Amino acid sequence: MSGSAHEHAPIRLTRRGRAVVVSFVATVTLFGLWLTVGSGALAGGREVHRGPSGQGEMVVVEPGETLWEIAAGFDPGADPRIIVQRLIDLNGLGGDPTVQPGQHLRLPAG
Repeated sequence: MSGSAHEHAPIRLTRRGRAVVVSFVATVTLFGLWLTVGSGALAGGREVHRGPSGQGEMVVVEPGETLWEIAAGFDPGADPRIIVQRLIDLNGLGGDPTVQPGQHLRLPAG
């Protein structure tokens, strides 16, 4: 008898076992990427930039986007109705609060 009495044979995986391990590793990897990238990837990675001198932050309206979606993304903890009204007032949208893709909107100050 060579070595200790508790020597074990190497682990051998069946085809099904290998599929389970590969699936598990892929799932953990995708979950890790999702945590790293965050919800920004799901939201399309909105680009907010500084407007011309003293105009505050600006956002560009994406195709199919509404004021409600912009308001909800701007301050998720706030009441979107209030933010929508602030966007309408700040950007002079008045009687027709619809927005067009490519339109630049000033965001309310923090």
